[in-house]
Amino acid sequence: MGIPSFKKITNWEYWPSYLFYVPLLPYAFYLAIKARSFGFFSAVNPGIEGSGNGLESKYKTLQLLPSYYCPISIFIEKGENLENILPKINKSNIQFPLIIKPDIGFRGLLVTKIIDEAELSVYLKKYNSINLIIQEFVDYKNECGIFYHRFPGEKKGKITSITLKKYLTVVGDGQSTILDLILNDDRANRYAKYLFELNKNSLAFIPKNMEEVVLNMIGNHSKGTQFINGNYLINSELECFLDELNAKIDGWYYGRIDLKYNNFDELLKGKNLKIMEVNGIISEPTHIYDAATGSYFKALKSIKNHWKLIYIIGVKNKKLNEENYTNLSYLIAVYFNYKKYLNKVNALNTTSENSF
Repeated sequence: MGIPSFKKITNWEYWPSYLFYVPLLPYAFYLAIKARSFGFFSAVNPGIEGSGNGLESKYKTLQLLPSYYCPISIFIEKGENLENILPKINKSNIQFPLIIKPDIGFRGLLVTKIIDEAELSVYLKKYNSINLIIQEFVDYKNECGIFYHRFPGEKKGKITSITLKKYLTVVGDGQSTILDLILNDDRANRYAKYLFELNKNSLAFIPKNMEEVVLNMIGNHSKGTQFINGNYLINSELECFLDELNAKIDGWYYGRIDLKYNNFDELLKGKNLKIMEVNGIISEPTHIYDAATGSYFKALKSIKNHWKLIYIIGVKNKKLNEENYTNLSYLIAVYFNYKKYLNKVNALNTTSENSF
């Protein structure tokens, strides 16, 4: 299963992530030499552990936000069992369905919508050897990622990227089952194994002609969600909202917020929205993955431009706010800790897939 190999080769949207970063390593070394430190990026977001290098706690980072913008969230320490967790869920007034995910995570790995206690029990048996987060399921119909930065010493910042997220759907013809629709849709077919498991109770259902069926409401590219370039929506009103939000998040100068919202007019006013994640230096301007409006080389250029912003903010934070750069030995330790954790999570995920 999966899209034809020719499309995998020619459609850069699906290329491995290292192909977007390895070509830019010489530029990263240039910035490090210019800053006289390989750890210049560590001073960018002093309010987030590691400036948001991928090993920070998502739960702790969410606590930086005003509570009215946060989904109800519970931290689940590794090893906790269902009997201990259910009272926490009830006390927090979280209802099923709910979302569960690793406290340290990336690219949507292991993010799962749980419909009842039985599914929660299965998930915990597989993954409770790592710290987790349980969140209320936010059912706002729209989702986007907004990339924002503000230079230290300045009051106003700038939005450099908006990514609209289109959940993976298929359209019925009145004759085909959902299983057939998945197999016959180029994008859905690529994620067929995941979608079969996610929609296992409805694969035999035959949607009406022109009926749209949402297969997955997890807004991650790795889960099949389509990333659409929304940069045309950047305006002064939205930047004012981000400036106001940024002023309430201590020590956050650079990164992407992922949020769900009702409609864009309300988003501009800061109403009817929930911020699902706050990301730091490791975050991407995800509009680059819209193959309809960009190209591989435009994506590289955008990443390069954002690395330049990291350099400017890190240097200014060190100078104005006396933030420190981390040393090379610390960065090496971070790298190996990252690889160790990634291997552990991937091993858990592989074991889970093989058990289906």
